[in-house]
Amino acid sequence: MMLVLRLAFPLLIIALFFASSVLLAAEPTAIESGLVVSVQGEEKRVGLDQALALLKVPSVSIALIDKGRIAFARTYGDGATPDTLHQAASLSKVVAAIGAMRLVEAGTLTLDEDMNAKLTSWRVPSNDFDATLKVTLRGLLSMTGGIGVPGFLGYEVGAPLPSLTQILDGTPPANSPPVTVIAVPGSAYHYSGGGYEIAEALMQDVTGKPFPKVMQDLVLCPIGMSASSFAQPLDAVLAAKAASGHFSDGKELPGRWHAFPEHAAAGLWSTPTDLAKLLVQLADVWQGLTLIFLRRQTLQ
Repeated sequence: MMLVLRLAFPLLIIALFFASSVLLAAEPTAIESGLVVSVQGEEKRVGLDQALALLKVPSVSIALIDKGRIAFARTYGDGATPDTLHQAASLSKVVAAIGAMRLVEAGTLTLDEDMNAKLTSWRVPSNDFDATLKVTLRGLLSMTGGIGVPGFLGYEVGAPLPSLTQILDGTPPANSPPVTVIAVPGSAYHYSGGGYEIAEALMQDVTGKPFPKVMQDLVLCPIGMSASSFAQPLDAVLAAKAASGHFSDGKELPGRWHAFPEHAAAGLWSTPTDLAKLLVQLADVWQGLTLIFLRRQTLQ
């Protein structure tokens, strides 16, 4: 299923398109050899296996896109396969933004409406910054909405997890500050995971579904990202497929990873193959839109 995007976040799509374009020219040998790594300030040209050892990285998983298709998926190092799940971190925002845009496409949401017009579970706390210009979905997705809280630290496995309302309000057991308006909406770019949590609340409110289900229905299933999930915390089946997190010294993270109930900002578990499927779809959409633009220009 081809996703039609209305370019609320054009720079993101352009970046992803060029990322896939770079991979088109890549060869497996370029990935496996000739890498330059910096160890204690000294640059070394090494093979991938040596790089993993020097940097104390247990394994790496790679999917290669070539000529608009996934050419191969491989893992290097110990204890991982192409099906191993990894925390996608802020790439979660890409999937969340596509889900939001599908709701815009369906007419369920609009890009430039005051967020508080459709939010029911929580309200954006107004102050002097948004007295005239209101926080909108366009602003949240493009990170120009004037919203604070850049990122989230996650929670150790087994620790109490906050609800979305507690995350937005910054109340226990949330370990992050309240999500508030910190600048005039549209006045500047502020990297904001908090803004994506407001978008998460909006999507849940208008669909009446939990966010992981919203993303499953709108993005993951249509694109065929069958290995991916916004489940937080992971159930036993998914946990058995998940890679452990590690510190820079190579030691495993206690509990193997952190849980991120901040789904839209950082909660996606995925594989390089699934993320490559998303890149291919976005590149196809971008190329299609570019061709339409060129045709229009030719006819004028």
